Amino acid sequence: MPARGIAGRVVRWQREHGRHALPWQNTRDPYRIWLSEVMLQQTQVTTVLAYYARFLERFPEVAALAAAPLDEVLALWSGLGYYSRARNLHRCAQAVVAEHGGRFPGTAAELATLPGIGRSTAAAVAAFAYGERAAILDGNVKRVLARATGFAGDLARPAEQRALWSQAEALLPEHDIERYTQGLMDLGATVCLARRPQCGRCPLEEVCIARAEGAPERYPVKTRTLRRGRRRHALLWLEQGERVRLVQRPETGVWAGLWSLPEYESAEALAALVAGWPGQGGWLAPFEHVLTHFDWTLEPLRWTLPPAQAAEPGTDDVEAALPPGRWFTRAEALALGLPAPVRRLLEAG
Repeated sequence: MPARGIAGRVVRWQREHGRHALPWQNTRDPYRIWLSEVMLQQTQVTTVLAYYARFLERFPEVAALAAAPLDEVLALWSGLGYYSRARNLHRCAQAVVAEHGGRFPGTAAELATLPGIGRSTAAAVAAFAYGERAAILDGNVKRVLARATGFAGDLARPAEQRALWSQAEALLPEHDIERYTQGLMDLGATVCLARRPQCGRCPLEEVCIARAEGAPERYPVKTRTLRRGRRRHALLWLEQGERVRLVQRPETGVWAGLWSLPEYESAEALAALVAGWPGQGGWLAPFEHVLTHFDWTLEPLRWTLPPAQAAEPGTDDVEAALPPGRWFTRAEALALGLPAPVRRLLEAG
C-alpha cells in the first residue's frame, strides 16, 4: 500500500497537536526513554507519571537500578500490574551494567538482545535516543497503521504480523523520525481510539482507507479471542501483634515473585484449616480482581493470633500448618513488592 503522504501528515500534526511535555520527552537519555517505554506497555500515561517520577528519584541511573534488590524494585512497581515487566526491567539493567559497561547499546538490533526489550520497544528507544530510522509497532500503532492503510490481514497469524512490520518500515520518513514515532504514539493514544475513533481530528482522515470504507473499528483484524475465565480463592490475613504473615509467590504465574497473603483453594478449605486455632477472626467482604485472562474473586479471612508472649496452646500447630513464609511488621510488609489488592487490604487495616 503506498504511503500517500502518511509520514508527513503525522509529523506536521505532531508538531502542532501532539504531546510535548511528558517527563520522558525532550531527552536523549536512553535510560529514561527505556524506563518510560516499559512502564507504558499496557498502561495509561496518567497512571505511569507518578511511578516514573518515583523510580527516577530512587534509581536516577541504570547502575542504581541494577544494584537494587528485586524486592525493592517490585515494591516501587506495586500497582502498575504485569509484574514480569518489573522483573525484566531489573534483569535488563543488570545486563546493561554487566555486559555493556552501564551504557545502553546504540542500535535497535542490539537493544532487542537485552532481557525484556522487544522489537518495538527497542525501535522506540533507538529512535528517541539515537535518531535511528526504526519502525515501532505497539498495539496503538498497529491500529493506526492498519486503519490508515486498510491492512486487512489477520494479525493472529504470524505471517500477517510480519507483513504489517514490513508496511511500518516502508512508511518510515527519511527525516524527523523522532517526531514521526511520537506522532504515531500520540494518534493511537488520543485520536485513533479502539472504540469511537475521533476521525474528524485525525491528520490521516483524507487518506485513511478505513475511514473511507466507513468502518474504522473493523481494523485491525485479529480473529483470535481470549476466553475469559473465572476463579475464586481465599486469602489468609494472619496477624500476631504488629506482625503479618506473608508468603512469596512462585516465579511464574499470577503475581510471580511478589509477597502476598497465603492463598487457599476455597473459603471452605480455609475455614476448615483455622477451625480450632487460638485467637479469633472473621471473613471480610469478597472483592473482584480483574486480570488479562480471567476475573478473580478473592475472599479474605482475617485471623489474629494471641500475642507471642502469651501464646495459647496450639500456636505451634498453626505455624506448622502454614505454607513457607515470613512474619513482617506492617511497615516492613508495605515496603515489599505486594500485589495491589493485598497492599490496599493492609493499608486499610
